[in-house]
Amino acid sequence: MGSYGLPSEWEWPEYRREDAELDLENITIKRSIAARYGEDGLRRSWITVCKELEESSRQMRDEGSNLIKEFSWEEFLALTDTDKEQIKRKGCFVVRDTVPKDTANAWFDDIKTYLRENEGVITGWPKEQPYILQLYWSRPQLECRTHPRTMAVQRAILNLFHDDEDPQKTFAAPLAYADAMRIRPPGKPFHGLGPHIDAGSLCRWADPEYCMVYDKIWAGKPEEFDPYDLTHRKRANPSYYPGAAQSHVVRAFQGWTALSPASPHEGSLQLFPDLKYGIAYVLLRPFFQPPENPADIMDAEKWTLNLDDAWFPGVWRHTPQVLSPDAFPHLRLKECLPYIPRMEPGDTVWWHMDMCHAVEVEHNGTQDACVVYSAATPTCEMNINYMKGQLKDFLNGVSPEDFRGGCYEKGLKGFPGESAILNGEAGRKAVGFGL
Repeated sequence: MGSYGLPSEWEWPEYRREDAELDLENITIKRSIAARYGEDGLRRSWITVCKELEESSRQMRDEGSNLIKEFSWEEFLALTDTDKEQIKRKGCFVVRDTVPKDTANAWFDDIKTYLRENEGVITGWPKEQPYILQLYWSRPQLECRTHPRTMAVQRAILNLFHDDEDPQKTFAAPLAYADAMRIRPPGKPFHGLGPHIDAGSLCRWADPEYCMVYDKIWAGKPEEFDPYDLTHRKRANPSYYPGAAQSHVVRAFQGWTALSPASPHEGSLQLFPDLKYGIAYVLLRPFFQPPENPADIMDAEKWTLNLDDAWFPGVWRHTPQVLSPDAFPHLRLKECLPYIPRMEPGDTVWWHMDMCHAVEVEHNGTQDACVVYSAATPTCEMNINYMKGQLKDFLNGVSPEDFRGGCYEKGLKGFPGESAILNGEAGRKAVGFGL
């Protein structure tokens, strides 16, 4: 299929009803949505979405990673209308040479030196052999977040969105949300980040503002759903049910910058490149019960609306939404999680906050795979409030609110502080100064 194949077997857990969080509140949430939008609307959306997924899953099987568009930095800043529509439909893409390769290589060298000089102090996850480092304020991370070429890409991403309450698009000024970084050695499987969707789980149904983001889906018009409308999303609370894995910001797109080469099968990333109908299916799935005959599972017409079942597949209040083939059969996840293309140092990959993604289990390469996590984070009230606190955490050298528990970074040898902020006043404002 396409440029790269897919794993021949499922590498992650299956999520079944017997292991689920079955709270009576779940039934209330379902009934509330059905009462507001109507059962017929839910049924229409279910049939439409499942039919659309037939075609998009065929494309994923046939074209694989070719569906994930690649642009040079210059191309991305001058997108045609056709390019924009393709990006918005798929919900993910790669930008080559977002930062120069020499710069990215130097960052990787710097971070290895930083880790060596502070050995035994910097923590990470999983605890037994940390791949994801609880590190947020190193020079490479700060420079990566505020590099003028990175910020230009983030602004271009945010300009794909609109907000009825902000026609001037002041939200498109990117904020430098602090996230971790990953250094993954070859030869060791990693099952910790299977297929999931960030920005909360049950909150998408339960938080009234979050629920409004998807009103076209509930109302039987999934084709009219606009994932790029920030009008309600900017107030949708991903930590409506607080938890260690829940964010307190709206990240329009998530992403990372490669500091090392990585091909498929080398600890890279897998995506589900059908943004609109992928998330629509996940949202509708809890309302419908499969037919008794397993042979009829893929026939959407034979599923029945059930508002009396507390099961939300793959949902635990305090974690991201997780996915598996049996729980979400029409996504055809065993066949439809193509790898991103080969990445080189300085390349970036981006995916919409509603997109299913996974870190692949195997790393069969010969060198460490290193990425710096980033996000296209719009300027809105929720994010500004968070960034004010994040700035204090940065100046104090402690982990930001979304990632408490790391070491005291201000005490690390080589801690850079404000000297690592690039891009002048724009970079300082992105970090939180003057908000």
